[in-house]
Order: sequence, then C-alpha cells, then structure tokens
Amino acid sequence: MSKPLEGVRVLDLSHVIAGPLTSFYLAQLGAEVIKVEPPLAGEVMRSMKDGADTDTPTGFAAINAGKQSLALDIRTPQGAGLIRSLAASADVFIENFRPGVVARYGLDYASIKAVRPDIVYCSISGFGQQGDWSQRGAYDHVVQALTGMMMMSGEGDDAPPLKVGFPVIDVAVGMLGALAVVSSLHRRSRDGAGQYIDVSMVQASLMLMYPNTCAYLTDGTPTRRVGNRGYTGSPAADTYRCEDGWLAVAANTPAQFRKLTAVLGIEELCDDPRALDLAAFNAPSGFVVPNDRGYVVERLRLAFAAGSAARLEARLSQAGVPAARVRKLEEFLQEVDATGCVNLPDYRFRQGGSEVRTRGIGFHFDQDGGPTPAGAPAVGQGTYAILARAGLDDRAIAELERAGVIRTHTEAAAPLAP
Repeated sequence: MSKPLEGVRVLDLSHVIAGPLTSFYLAQLGAEVIKVEPPLAGEVMRSMKDGADTDTPTGFAAINAGKQSLALDIRTPQGAGLIRSLAASADVFIENFRPGVVARYGLDYASIKAVRPDIVYCSISGFGQQGDWSQRGAYDHVVQALTGMMMMSGEGDDAPPLKVGFPVIDVAVGMLGALAVVSSLHRRSRDGAGQYIDVSMVQASLMLMYPNTCAYLTDGTPTRRVGNRGYTGSPAADTYRCEDGWLAVAANTPAQFRKLTAVLGIEELCDDPRALDLAAFNAPSGFVVPNDRGYVVERLRLAFAAGSAARLEARLSQAGVPAARVRKLEEFLQEVDATGCVNLPDYRFRQGGSEVRTRGIGFHFDQDGGPTPAGAPAVGQGTYAILARAGLDDRAIAELERAGVIRTHTEAAAPLAP
C-alpha cells in the first residue's frame, strides 16, 4: 500500500534526537530521507553503543530507521557544493545546527532556496533563530530548567527541581517539526510556494505547558507544583499509596467521586459539608470542590492504604473511574505483550541480523501498511548510490573519498530506486 509522503525527498543535516525524530516521522510516512552525517564516525548518537560492536546501536537505530546515510563533510567546499546540488531535487531540507552555522557553508535558507525556490526548509534550534540567546547551547534538561518545567514537577515550593525522566522536549520538537513540514508540503501542493520553518526547544516546551502558559499570560495565574495530582484540582485526582504499590486515580466529576467513594466504602463524604462544597457537588456539571482538602485527602489516603492497587484498579475501571496502578515502562510493555490489554501495533525494523522493535509511532493508518521495515543505515551506506544518481561517476566518487570529503560503504554500492 502507498504511504502519504511517497515521492517526497528530504535532505536531513540534523543530529542527536530532535531533528532526526522529525525526519524519522517523514521516513515512516513514506518520504525518502537522506541523512547527511560526518564521514569519519557518523553522527554522535552512533557512539552510544553500550559495549556493542556496531555503528547502529539501538538508540540510534530507533530514530533513524528507514533513512539513507550520505557520509559527507559539509565543511569542505566540495561537500557543501554537493549538498546544494542535491537540494535542487529535494522537497525538504532539515538542519539543527546553531543559528548561522550552515550559512558559513552556503547551506542556509537563502542559498538552498536559490537552487530550489519551493523548498520547505526547517531549522531546529534551542532558542530560535533570532534574539540574544539564539547562540546559546541547549539540551533537554537545560530547557526544562529555563522554561519552568522543572519547577512544575515535584511537591512543594521548597523541594528540589525535578526534570521529566526522559527527553520530553526533544521528542516534542520532533513531532512539531514533522507537523510543520507536512503542513508546509500541503500548502506547497496547493499554492506552489515553499516555506521557512523555525522550530525551537523553547517553543516546544511552552507548547507542552500550553494551558499553564496561557493561564499566566492571560490571567496572571501563577504555576503551582502539584506533584502527582491531576490538573482539575479534585482531591480524588491524585496518586495514593496502597498496600501493594501506588494507584493513580482521576475522580474529577461528582459522578466519578460518588463511584469512587462507593468502591472505597466512604460514601458519607458525598454528603459531608466539611469535606465538600455540596452546592458545587450537586450542580448539573463541574468538578469536585473540597471545603477541607486536607480532611478529604486523609480519608482517601486511609481508604486506599487498606486496599490492593491491582484490585482497586480493576474495580474502579469497571465502575467508570479512570485508575491505574503505577507501573514501570517495562512492566506495562510486558503486560501488553502477555495480555493484549491495549491494541498497539507491533512493528520491527530490520537491523543487520536482528530487529529493532517498536509499538508504533503514536498513531496508525488503516491504508498505508504501517512504518517501513527498513532499519537504520551504516555510516555512508547510501553515499555511492546517492552520488551516482546525482550524476557523479566512479572516478569522481573515488576522488572525493580519497580527499576525505565523503565516505562510502563497501556493502552499499547498489543503485537506489529512481
């Protein structure tokens, strides 16, 4: 089955996570992605091998599956010239160097637009392309600190800052970058015009905190550290310790709260004016509003502590109250494998003699057959074929390799599809 982006060619000069995740989405949706990386050792994520003798470790392979590798030094005049030549037949150009770096080599938007006027050009950076901080270096946890995300996690104003436990901003940048590219390709198909896209980690961080950001900018509402409590403020939207672990529960509405207290055997809270604002509780709609939050939380804490997280999860879910026993990632994935409790796609990327396994890319199309099964390339695996298709003969390619401008891969001298 055909994929949505078949026929789209992407030149990807990005590295690490955010940019490569952008082009990973495009590749899995059918685009031809040419990953441009340094010829000596490839991009830096290839070095995270955990002792394995490979240049495609799992962390790299997972976000570079389905791409081709063009090992080429953009810092040389010959290398930069080759990129401009390839850009003439590209639809998308992605880079995530600090602002101004690619311009040194004639690979900025103006230079690429000169050879491909309708190019969709996506620049990814920490702080955006303009402003006093644009030249600052940025990593995920640093931007979490800068934008207030660390101070929204954890309990209490005096507790240390707490970052999200995975590179959430990098992942968000990849998703937003892919969304921006796809929407720009649609605009180009409609109007014939290209686009310049400025995606930054700061923008992505604020987007992840969108309701809180808007609440402060609009109403001056300050952020609060709510720990493991839910967004609505209901005392029954929280995470409680049980006799065999922790349980997250979200009884936000009065109807959900009634069901929760029935399961826990503390139904009297629903008619207790000390516990709840009964007028709000009995209104046609709205959330649970406590009069004495500490009292309600203590009653809930004692009730949960006497029960099993696993059994309460089942009973509350059956009653219509969202609840989940707190699990590790590996526990959840093992449970999905063993029981099929959630219907997730199960994809495998071929990687040498093994496979990289994923549970999908966040959504599923009925009509496109899922992600491509091709794994991540070795360094330079596509160099020969890409340059041969661009019109270079064997002698020219060999001379570039001798000069250190490119690197080919001995197992890769096979033609690409036209």
